[in-house]
Amino acid sequence: MTSRSKLSVVPPFLTPTNMSTIAQAEQLDVQDPLASFRAFFQHEPNTIYLDGNSLGKLPIQAKKDIANAVDKQWGENLIRSWNDHWLDLPKRLEQKLALLLGAKATELKVGESTSTNLYKVIHALLSSNLTAKSLLTDSLNFPSDVYVMEGLAKQFDCKPPTIVAYVHDLKADLPLLKAEIKKQPGIVCLSLVSYKSAWLYPMKSLNEFAEQHNSIIVWDLSHAVGVVDINLAESKIKIALGCTYKFLNGGPGSPAFLFIQEELITELHSPIQGWFGHKRPFDFSLSYEPSDGIGRFDAGTPQVLSLVAMEAGLDLTLKAGIDAIRKKSMMQTSYLVELIQEKLTPLGFIIETPMNPEERGSHITLAHPESWRVCKALIIGKGDGVKIIPDFRPPQYLRLGIAPIYTRYIDLFKSIERIEHIILSQEYLEIDTEKPTVT
Repeated sequence: MTSRSKLSVVPPFLTPTNMSTIAQAEQLDVQDPLASFRAFFQHEPNTIYLDGNSLGKLPIQAKKDIANAVDKQWGENLIRSWNDHWLDLPKRLEQKLALLLGAKATELKVGESTSTNLYKVIHALLSSNLTAKSLLTDSLNFPSDVYVMEGLAKQFDCKPPTIVAYVHDLKADLPLLKAEIKKQPGIVCLSLVSYKSAWLYPMKSLNEFAEQHNSIIVWDLSHAVGVVDINLAESKIKIALGCTYKFLNGGPGSPAFLFIQEELITELHSPIQGWFGHKRPFDFSLSYEPSDGIGRFDAGTPQVLSLVAMEAGLDLTLKAGIDAIRKKSMMQTSYLVELIQEKLTPLGFIIETPMNPEERGSHITLAHPESWRVCKALIIGKGDGVKIIPDFRPPQYLRLGIAPIYTRYIDLFKSIERIEHIILSQEYLEIDTEKPTVT
């Protein structure tokens, strides 16, 4: 990751004493160098969307690409589209993702889900001689990653993964984490940006520490890719993976990606010996021979329509530039923190996100006893009819996700103003406490 120490992360003409006016938020939007990118996305009228870290918005180009893939490529061209369009589609996306992540396209594989890719790569590590068969993670990691590790521990009949627990959900205790890695070297799985607090790990230094202690960190980049400037080579990452439906705006269930450092690829073997992972799949040999490269981690037929859908969001991210996106993310989260401190902290809200912008991703997490009912009141949009869509994470976290490529400062101002009103008017008391399946 690039150092941001010299960047101003609060708009220069704002101070904590003059931040709370609509005019100032509007002025920030006028000065925003990424403002034009908002027009490339579909926006629901009278809705402020702050849930980009669960599902990004729909790029307008994606609708056109999907229509073409369905009507022309599938509807008219049928099987011929495999050679004309589809077989090369994953490689094209891998080349673009490589530009975004500072890697070689030959080290990246696009396809399947994050959990499937995590299963495959940790299985491969456990089956190799690259490191000890010890599994370690921490309490900030995304639960499904822990589930995958637990299942693999049972499959390999090894010790269940050690979960390093921290006193607070805000950030990792790095000395404690390092002590555990030193104590039991092996396979470590961490989320670069914590899904609850947005804590951003010092990736390069941890990778160096892990290597010194005969360990490999498998990084889950799901809440970071598209908003954090990640350079896989410079950060000395050996293995990483992540989803594309959040800040890359790839669509619901869009394909995930897997990165394996080039020199490790031939040392690892996928547990799923699928057709597309074969060195020569169209020979239809009954004897499996894995691909020489990252393609050995392919399995089934590529998810063509989902791959088509994700390309537009990736293109927009590359066009906007990850440096500009990261800078705006840091500015907007800082702006949001200032507004919260002014308007919501006196009402009992606690910021559960690191205060240093260099130590956080692109969402701000608030804790409040009534977070769930506040969240639901925002979505209902009573009063002026404007719906605000954040998301809720147990037990009492309200997450405000910022997708800099389309989120405006005025959206942030109005959202905090609305939360303030919900509490002061006690509007939240009108909301029941029943929670939905998806939040």
